[in-house]
Amino acid sequence: MSITITHSAKSAAEDRTQPLGNFKLAAGVTLAVLALMVFWRIFQQVYAWSAGLDSTEPAFDAAWMTLLKVELSVIPLLWVVTWAYLWFTRDRNLGALKPREELRRYFNLVLFNFVYAFCVWFATSFFAEQDASWHQVVVRDTSFTPSHIVLFYGTMPLYVLFGVGSFLYAMTRLPKFATQISIPFVLAVVGPFLILPNLGYNEWGHAFFLMEEVFSYPLHWGFVVMGWSVLALGGLLIQIAMHMLEVIGRLSQEDQASVATQR
Repeated sequence: MSITITHSAKSAAEDRTQPLGNFKLAAGVTLAVLALMVFWRIFQQVYAWSAGLDSTEPAFDAAWMTLLKVELSVIPLLWVVTWAYLWFTRDRNLGALKPREELRRYFNLVLFNFVYAFCVWFATSFFAEQDASWHQVVVRDTSFTPSHIVLFYGTMPLYVLFGVGSFLYAMTRLPKFATQISIPFVLAVVGPFLILPNLGYNEWGHAFFLMEEVFSYPLHWGFVVMGWSVLALGGLLIQIAMHMLEVIGRLSQEDQASVATQR
């Protein structure tokens, strides 16, 4: 009996030494995303005016279409690799999940959503405003403009990577999200994702009607409405906080029972 108690106490002590969340990974990914955003901005600064005004010029193809091809190759590949990893490494026995490990996973989910929100902020504020400024002064002769190639085919597919990834993480590693659908979570992920299909409607409008650049026109409404849906992350954070409080309560009861058993 004493051997069992000693082993249990040792295991619990080792469990407590593990960090509550993978903060180093989250910090590394955030810095990598920031570096990528800075690269895109510098690329625009260098090549927008020198090679981005005439889509029939060889310089446009060399700079901007090359960047587009890289984005359309690398980011979907990251989708497949990341989402497949999250699915195939899922926890198949969530019923046996220990409270402390569940608490760690909630922290990881918050960090996952922080990176997602970081990407969305860059896409829908900084690069979206920049896109508006560009099209107010430059008449487009193609749908693949310098601002669009970065905004619609770079930053937005990138935040989809983290948005869907965080949703998969929650569904495959946390009992509450595995058995129930979180409406705020769905809104926060699906809303910004639907900006990509809305892009087709936007380009159709610009191809047939001269509106450079009136943002009150209906073809731009989808960007605003679906972009604002990311604010549902606030509701999701409240849900996560409630779940974490419930887990902390169970963890406290478990610790009290462990102390009583050792006595």
